[in-house]
Amino acid sequence: MIKVENLTKRYGDKLAVDNVSFEIQQGEIVGFLGRNGAGKTTTMNIITGYISSTSGNASIDGHDILEAPLEVKKKIGYLPELPPVYLDMTVDEYLSFCCDIKKVDPKDKKSHMHDICDLVGISDMRGRLCKNLSKGYRQRVGLAQALVGNPEVLILDEPTVGLDPRQIIEIRQLIKDLGRNHTVILSSHILSEVSDVCERVIIIEKGRIVAQDTLANLASSINEITRMTMRVMGGDSQASKAIREIPGVTYIETLGTKEPDSVDYVVECKHNADVRAAIFNTMARMGKPIIMLRPMDVTLEDIFLKLTTEESEVM
Repeated sequence: MIKVENLTKRYGDKLAVDNVSFEIQQGEIVGFLGRNGAGKTTTMNIITGYISSTSGNASIDGHDILEAPLEVKKKIGYLPELPPVYLDMTVDEYLSFCCDIKKVDPKDKKSHMHDICDLVGISDMRGRLCKNLSKGYRQRVGLAQALVGNPEVLILDEPTVGLDPRQIIEIRQLIKDLGRNHTVILSSHILSEVSDVCERVIIIEKGRIVAQDTLANLASSINEITRMTMRVMGGDSQASKAIREIPGVTYIETLGTKEPDSVDYVVECKHNADVRAAIFNTMARMGKPIIMLRPMDVTLEDIFLKLTTEESEVM
């Protein structure tokens, strides 16, 4: 559905996007991640036709963004980081305007607007001026305009910014639901959101793609250490010292007391070292029973920090 090949964008001497290539299949929800200034917004702006690339090309459903810009725009719904609402219009006026721009059939416009407003939860705001809406509701109106015309591709840049916790949960579920019938690119600084919603991630650092894969595969590729949390009855500095001296253990951190007369720890060990039996036997000899021991999964935060830190060190 989306194909990007050797995309490059320069602003004078600054290289914002450096030979980026990726593909996204129909029906995928893909997270597009990067630090501020990494090049993700520039890439999304090129895909939508908002700005041109210096070299390379991109296509949507086989239509080149430069050779067939109108066909491409018909297939894309875009929510930029700052929702493009006209503050002096009511929500209804604004969405009606968007329908006219996207050439929604006039006989279908009323029902189409009703369905979209109901979908994003702004039905009771339709008569309000956009300037009088809270930031969260403006965000919802921005999402509504992205859905006008029922585009095949949705590009969402920070779609939950400004929403309260309940609204965030609702919008995340909405994005999951939209993924059944749309191809979605989601850019977000909330990495837990990407983990919850996306099937695959693309990570960009200093204009270059440093990783693109499923979360499980990325976790496996960087999992050089094994981490676990444990709770020890009567844990103290001696217990911590004894665990640290076990062969294969590389790090131990005391988390404090979460249950009476016990101490919680995070223990890291080399990836191929299974130290659980050694820890159990050591604590048993000291008369400090382990009452909880569980592995810790590699998170998207771990993956993101490792890949972007390594890339910065190389560059």
